[in-house]
Amino acid sequence: MRAAEQRAEGAGPFTTRLTWRLPDGGTAVWESRPARRRGIIAVRPPGAPRGRHTSADEVALRRLRRLNAVAATAFVIGGALFATGAGVARLGSGDATTCASIYFAGGLFFNTGGYVSLLQVVNAPRHVPGGEGRLVTPGWRWWSYEPTRVDWSSAFVLFVGTLVFAVDLLDSFLRGLSVQQVNRLVWAPDVIGCVLFLVSGHLAFVEVCHGRFCVRRRSLGWWIVAVNQFGSVLFMVSAIAGFTRPATGSLVDAGVADWATLVGASCFSLGGVLQFYERP
Repeated sequence: MRAAEQRAEGAGPFTTRLTWRLPDGGTAVWESRPARRRGIIAVRPPGAPRGRHTSADEVALRRLRRLNAVAATAFVIGGALFATGAGVARLGSGDATTCASIYFAGGLFFNTGGYVSLLQVVNAPRHVPGGEGRLVTPGWRWWSYEPTRVDWSSAFVLFVGTLVFAVDLLDSFLRGLSVQQVNRLVWAPDVIGCVLFLVSGHLAFVEVCHGRFCVRRRSLGWWIVAVNQFGSVLFMVSAIAGFTRPATGSLVDAGVADWATLVGASCFSLGGVLQFYERP
């Protein structure tokens, strides 16, 4: 006798939590983020006051630990480099090329963190349809296309955002540009990247909160998403303040742009530090 799906939760096309009633009277609960980050699914035996966590096999757990460590390290270093670049720009202790070089190095680490985050989703253990209360480990893949999964969509949008930022960072090395060229080649990709970061963060909240607004002070996953989303908001503030006025050739507010970048990048570093602890 197979278990029947009892309840699905999420938002739109995304399912973020599934609850099944098992044939013996117990329940199994799969949640997207704990399953892909920590390789666990909650099972409550019949009559038990609380559930217990069933883990994926050791192959999956080792895989999750390695990918998590690489992604977290990349975001910590990338955020630190962006914060350093903003500090150098604010203090005037380096020329434009120096700042651009620091930002570009940080961008490479963000690219790495973004892609490895996508690999975490692609290679995460999957639940068994029908609620058998266990996770299975798929074969290793470097890529997948799963837009109906909220975790895949969030990670993919994040990765694309880091690639768009790379365009902005490369163009920032160009010299002798007109105001219009600066806004088109440097500022526009910056804004697009910020929008993609915000969209990715929103989808991450959908995953954690199952499509509803929530504040989960005891959830490490919620805090990681919240800290990173705050960093994304500050990056957007920086991008808006960094628009070059065509009439004067000056930024809207260089001080706000630098400080918002510095604090926002620090948020990404903090999010990376917290991510070290969200592992199997």
